[in-house]
This record gives sequence, C-alpha cells and structure tokens, in this order.
Amino acid sequence: MKDTREYGENRQLHKSFEERLWEGYLQEDRVEPENSAVALSNSSTSEEEANGGKRYAMGVLEEILDQDNMNKAFKRVKSNKGKHGIDGMTVDELLPFLKENGDQIRQAIMEGTYSPKPVRRVEIPKPDGGKRLLGIPTVLDRVIQQATAQVLSPIYERQFSDNSYGFRPGRDAHQAVRKCKGYIDAGYKWTVDIDLAKYFDTVNHDKLMRLLSETIKDGRVLSLIRKYLQSGVMINGVVMDTEEGTPQGGNISPLLSNVMLNELDKELTKRGLKYCRYADDCNIYVKSRKAAERVMASITKYLEGELRLKVNREKSTVDRPWKLNFLGFSFYLKKGGTGIRVHPKSVRKLKAKLKEPMGRSNAMSVNQRIMKLKQIITGWVNYFGIADMGRLAKELDEWLRRRIRICYWKRWKKIKTRHDNLVKLGIENYKAWEYANTRKGYWRISNSPILATALTNERLKKQGFPTITERYLLVH
Repeated sequence: MKDTREYGENRQLHKSFEERLWEGYLQEDRVEPENSAVALSNSSTSEEEANGGKRYAMGVLEEILDQDNMNKAFKRVKSNKGKHGIDGMTVDELLPFLKENGDQIRQAIMEGTYSPKPVRRVEIPKPDGGKRLLGIPTVLDRVIQQATAQVLSPIYERQFSDNSYGFRPGRDAHQAVRKCKGYIDAGYKWTVDIDLAKYFDTVNHDKLMRLLSETIKDGRVLSLIRKYLQSGVMINGVVMDTEEGTPQGGNISPLLSNVMLNELDKELTKRGLKYCRYADDCNIYVKSRKAAERVMASITKYLEGELRLKVNREKSTVDRPWKLNFLGFSFYLKKGGTGIRVHPKSVRKLKAKLKEPMGRSNAMSVNQRIMKLKQIITGWVNYFGIADMGRLAKELDEWLRRRIRICYWKRWKKIKTRHDNLVKLGIENYKAWEYANTRKGYWRISNSPILATALTNERLKKQGFPTITERYLLVH
C-alpha cells in the first residue's frame, strides 16, 4: 500500500478548490445549448474538443454533465438520503451548495482537474462474525457517480446477460430465484455455488479499466472513473490510497461490478452452462456431482486467472440446491416439482430483528413497538413472500406472541403490578397472586396458560400487533 497522508477533521479544510466551484450549475438556463450533447451510439464518431485539439469519441462526458441528467442524479441521491462523507456535508445541504458552486465544478470535471474525495470507511457486522466494509463517498461525489451511472447503464444493458439480475433495471432477486427453480425442475439438481472473497474490495483496476475502454471511447470519462477507483479511503482520520476494489456504497459500484462479472457470464454462456447470477452471487446448475466438481475447478481457475478475482474456497461448494442459500432462499422437492422456501439463516436474522423493538431496555412506547414490528414484518414478507411459508408464518407468529408476552411481563416487573394487571385482564385473584410470585423463566412463563388467557391472541390483535400470517396472505 502506498504512503498514507494526514487528512484534517475540519470540514473547511476538506473543501478543495474544485468542491467550491459548482457556481450556479443547477439554475434554469442550460450551460450548454440544447443540441450540444452528442447522442450515445456505438459508432466511431468523434468530435474535436477545445483543450489542446485532443479528440474524444462519442461526447459521453457532455451527456453525463447535461443539466437534466445532473438534476435527475441529484434527486436520486436526495431521495436515497444516506450518511455524510468525510467532509460532513449532508444531503439537505447539497442543493444550496450546488446552486452556488455547480458551474465551476462542472468546468473542473470537463478539464480533468476535478479530484474526488476519499470515501469514509464504515464497517457493518456480518452474522458470521466478519465485517462488511462500506465506503461512503461525499454527497457531491455521489451525485457525480449517479449521473455517470445513469448514462453508462443503458449502454451496458445491451451487453449484459439475461441470466444476470443484480442491480439492473426491471430485474430483481425474485426473478433470479424463479430462474434457479426452473433449472432444478428441468433436472439440473447439482449446484456449483461460487463465493467471491470480498469481491467489491478486490476488483483489479487495470482489468476493469480495460473492459470499460472496449465500450466507452471518451477518455475523459475513463479518467474520471479511474479517479473514483483510486480516490482512497479514510480510516481513523488517515487517508489510504486504494490500489484495487470498487467500494460498496458508491453509486457507480454496482454498474462496475456487473461490467467485470459480465465477463464471467460470457464464459459460462460460451460453455453452454445453466447459471444465475445476482451481483457477485453466482450459482451454476448441472446434472451430476462429477460435472459440478469439474465446473467448480475450471471456473475457479478462470476467475482467478483471467479476471484476477479471489474465490473463497471455504465457502464455495458443490451440493444439492435445497441445501444451499441463494439470496436468502432455498428450495425443496415436492410432488409435481420444486418448491421455494425461506432459508433457516434468513429466519434467524428475522428473529434477531424482531427482538430489538421488544427488549425491555428499549424505551419505545407500545405504539412505537407496534409500528416498528409492522415495518420489519412488511419488508420481510414483501421480499420472502414468493416462498411457500404458510406453516413457517404460523410458527413465527407463535414465537412473536411469546416475545410480546415476555415484553409485557418484564414491564410489569413488580409482583403487585403483575398481580393487578392479571386481575384487570380477567384472571382470578388467587391465580393472579400465584403467577405474580412465580420463579419461572421469562420464556417459560410466556407460554403459560395464565398469560395465554390474559394476553390472548385476539387481545394482542386488537391492540394493533401485526402477524406475519396476515401479511403473507395479503401478498398472495
């Protein structure tokens, strides 16, 4: 790694000349005449630029910096909200900044003098104990990256495979899972599950730039993308250069990820293999274990040799599809075909999320807890609702009701409070004293006849507590 350089915490010190330059860009009048942007095409058309007579093909940079495209990018970044970058500027502060400085920053980008700021490193804990490294660009750089992605995405969409579903318009995880189900139904019941080790952090810059240059002929755009790849990362106030990777968190990173892995798609298609890819999650389906092991060995060699990526051999595996986890789903064999189910790991994650608003140390009111539970359940069922989960939904509801009863029992805390509340809920006086004095553990008491009678399912429903079953039935 190259030498590190100190980076001060004062926000004003972070504002370089280029950052202060966007003067009046987001005004109503266009900086360019209406017909100045060159239309995107795959032809070899080029135009003469003023800076030194250098020729650039296609004028892609002008399209990126077009006012309508920049405004669209700004609105997208604002709607996504998100945290601030290393300069401390929030999304709400972005518009006044762009109105004041936009024109000159645009000019700096056109002249190639704009320098993106390093990303702010954020570590997200993973369920397996590891950490996912996110890089959060400044809000200004997010707008520029988003504007770039908006222009480049339609170009690459024509090149991407039909078997690629991640971070693409009109495609989602549900389509990917159904594609896998189709392969299994067709008799491809062995899966090659390839796991790329820290994919976003290990993309080879030179390889990626060569791939981009095969399609994008505007050298200024390639230079801007390389600057973002090499903008560095701030860790504990010190900026470190980045020699590889496309940090997760950047608006252009998903597109760059697909550009790189489109080469894998081409290789798998050339070999006639059945596969489904969602970002860096790729499953290949074959008809025998021997074929799966052969494909695993050859594709691993291709990924590491040709694409210079790292395959995690501990997590990559050859197995039956119903034993594997793909995008949180798995499969099972049933009469007449293959069923989709929720992977047990996804169920454990849901339970961990549902526990958070139900904890005694959580200072939420009952209504706040109900609202939080509704948000969690709605999002979870909307994603996993394509799975066959009628029985699972009922089991989760039983578990959730016990957690709710525990929450009440902990809140009542004192013996007299427990007794009085049980009596109010219709429990006989002597039984209320008996249970108020119990030494049973919380989980055990939550399933007791007394609490089940006092805090019935109907009573909890009237209070507004949601159920997974009801939400599941709504999406079916």
